[in-house]
Amino acid sequence: MKKFKGWIVFNGHITATKFTELFEWLQDTAIAKGIDVSLVKHYELIPVIEKGQAILKGKFANERPDFVIFWDKDVHLARHLENMGLKLYNSARTIEVCDDKALTFQALSNFNIPMPKTITAPLLFPNCDLTNYDFYDEVIQELGFPLIIKESFGSFGRQVYLVENREDFFKKVDELKHKPHIYQEFIESSRGTDIRIQVVGKQVVTAVLRKSESDFRANVTNGGKMYKYEPTEEQINLALQCSEILGADFAGIDLLFGEDGKTYICEVNSNAHFKNIYLCTDVDTTKYIIDYIIWDLEKNV
Repeated sequence: MKKFKGWIVFNGHITATKFTELFEWLQDTAIAKGIDVSLVKHYELIPVIEKGQAILKGKFANERPDFVIFWDKDVHLARHLENMGLKLYNSARTIEVCDDKALTFQALSNFNIPMPKTITAPLLFPNCDLTNYDFYDEVIQELGFPLIIKESFGSFGRQVYLVENREDFFKKVDELKHKPHIYQEFIESSRGTDIRIQVVGKQVVTAVLRKSESDFRANVTNGGKMYKYEPTEEQINLALQCSEILGADFAGIDLLFGEDGKTYICEVNSNAHFKNIYLCTDVDTTKYIIDYIIWDLEKNV
């Protein structure tokens, strides 16, 4: 069997232990499975287009790994590495679509994926101000109150807002007018509750129920608690379908409980944190990720 060499590329400006331990965990698992893996800060890779060719300069200029676990959201760097012929897990496109909530729902549309009714906010250039509010009156007409506003870029539920009335709605519209965001119907039956399903390759490796008694968001960061959960066949199939449509090698799929008994997609995380899920379920997602990468590389040798 070939001895594979890989990089784990992460944002070098992130120094908090809750993040760095994930990168080290992935590295330890890879090494234990016989793969030579280096941790690489994203700013250590100097992406240069020279004489029309995508190349790297700096300390890693002369290295060419067999694969890259790209645990960052720097899609320009990710795409540059792909243009050099490197294999990324996940791909630049998958990371880009999952990181942008508006893109996520657009990419999942027309596949009969059950999802909350979603409206994308119109673009407003930074040097412009709102001159007409008809669009926003239509949003209220379509969604009613309460409704959800989500910034397109955000993590841990911090950029998700529950809006209860017209006055608060227009305050938030004015606050976010220059930021990409979406409007969604609020799924009351899933208030403070959701499901996180970890998908690797074409299988569900574990799942948890997240529940908050104090917040409409179920995120553990916002005070939610996590419980072992056995997803239904419908939920498994929905998670796998979303992962496949978005081209994810691995992902954390968040689902909501609909009032009609259906399960609705909430969001897809291309680089989902796995420590809390491990502490809850004793399932080590890194082992599945590394095994999947080995399998994928070996079938193309």
